[in-house]
Amino acid sequence: MQPSDLAGRIALVTGAAQGIGAAVVRGLVEHGAIVAATDRDPIGVKKLAAEYETGRVVAYPLDVTDVAAVDATVTAIERHLGPIAILVNVAGVLNTAPVVELTDRAWADTFAVNTTGVFHTSRAVARPMLERGAGSIVTVGSNAAGVPRTGMAAYAASKSAATMFTMCLGLELGRSGVRCNVVSPGSTDTPMQRAMWTDPDAPHRVVEGDLASYRTGIPLGRIADPADIADAVVFLASDRARHITMHNMYVDGGATLHV
Repeated sequence: MQPSDLAGRIALVTGAAQGIGAAVVRGLVEHGAIVAATDRDPIGVKKLAAEYETGRVVAYPLDVTDVAAVDATVTAIERHLGPIAILVNVAGVLNTAPVVELTDRAWADTFAVNTTGVFHTSRAVARPMLERGAGSIVTVGSNAAGVPRTGMAAYAASKSAATMFTMCLGLELGRSGVRCNVVSPGSTDTPMQRAMWTDPDAPHRVVEGDLASYRTGIPLGRIADPADIADAVVFLASDRARHITMHNMYVDGGATLHV
């Protein structure tokens, strides 16, 4: 894609302060978009915005679990920057534990961000998109939504719910011209991924697989860079994907052996 492909379009990215979210912001800006970068870490998104000339990336503190804040932020973005043409749902949390040890709080917190947060932001943005008859919504899910993972029941279930929600939204909005898709990463070199590494050999086990946890390795032999995920998101957000909706693109190096 050329830098003009998304020129002047307003994009809203949640979970933008680091990892995949920050990479998505950078990818969208490189292709001409103006990005409203949101995160519940206000310092992180302000630091990201400071990397660009004034107005290219605008930071908004936002907790996607707060529905009133989501609605107010979407209204503010449309008032100050213009109509939102692209929404990328990246905000997510990971709580790991075997189900028998998983707390009610951890379960609720996981769904509040990973699933209900996607609902809050998608609904708020879909309303004006529906009226305008155009727009693209991309939800960053996980390959864990389609393959069981030990110790990750809450995360996998929340991502599965967010994936199906996005598909249903795409079905409802299709005739209006609004497209809704999912990008499902596998293991990606982010702070969330590194938080699960308990020893120096952990990255090797991710690539090679771990029979003890019933986990296959990565056929391509590498852990993804956040930019790999961002490239898929930017493509689905662009007009190059104008006839693609309700699609789940796995970006996991083949780890799920997905058909």
